[in-house]
Amino acid sequence: MPDRRDGLAYVMSPKLELAVDIAYATGRPLLLRGDPGSGKSSLAAHIAREKDARYYEHVVTSRTQAQDLLWTFDTVRRLADAQLGRPVKDHDYVEPGVLWWAFARRSAARHATDTESNSSRLPTHSVVLVDEIDKADPDVPNGLLTPLGSNQFKVTETADEVRLEEGSHLVIVTTNEERELPQAFLRRCVVVWLDHPDADGLVAIARKHLDTYEGGMTAPDEELARELAESVVELRKEMEREASRPPSTAEFLDALRACRELGITTSSPQWRELRDMALVKQQSGG
Repeated sequence: MPDRRDGLAYVMSPKLELAVDIAYATGRPLLLRGDPGSGKSSLAAHIAREKDARYYEHVVTSRTQAQDLLWTFDTVRRLADAQLGRPVKDHDYVEPGVLWWAFARRSAARHATDTESNSSRLPTHSVVLVDEIDKADPDVPNGLLTPLGSNQFKVTETADEVRLEEGSHLVIVTTNEERELPQAFLRRCVVVWLDHPDADGLVAIARKHLDTYEGGMTAPDEELARELAESVVELRKEMEREASRPPSTAEFLDALRACRELGITTSSPQWRELRDMALVKQQSGG
């Protein structure tokens, strides 16, 4: 089932609810750790919906710089305009990043080429997702320490001071553990590991998705979800013993959708192949 990033179908564990409350209470970023497909990236949109907050998202890549989350400066366009003899003002080439929008929406709107509609009526509270920060160089989290700690930064090219204007914000950062994060960054975050749900948790997640997007969970749907959930739990144990990557919650939902669409159950002849394709995903043949 695709991740719609709409915040509608999310089941929060008590531990995760507490972590969110602690992040709000301390004003610290919330760092979500865990395997891919465990629901880390979906949480921010859910919190934004629950809090009626503005939502911003930045997906980190290997080329991301810390400044990209604050602002970017279009040097190429500025040079082209200067060569054509057009008037050049540095403010015209600044594009606010997600943290600028979160800290100071009105200030960001004055610089943005794509201004938020009805900006005067938008909520003062915001939620920011910084997704997969472990893909970036360690300089990126280190470069965000001061802005995240002080809620302010200076735009180098224009000397503008960006400060928190109003309301509050929550920054949610995710990592897939592909690269170790700097200790200085970890110390300044509220950190929680998203554990794999047990069978009951998986069924609850399936029910939430089916109720939200498919018109509800029928009795046969629940029976199927229970069968798949118990199979996934056993498969996780088996794969962990073999030091293999266990199936994620997202893969469980994919398998459930495929079984529903194709009329396959765990007792069907096609189940083993579906399991291998949607859950095990072996790296080699055999």
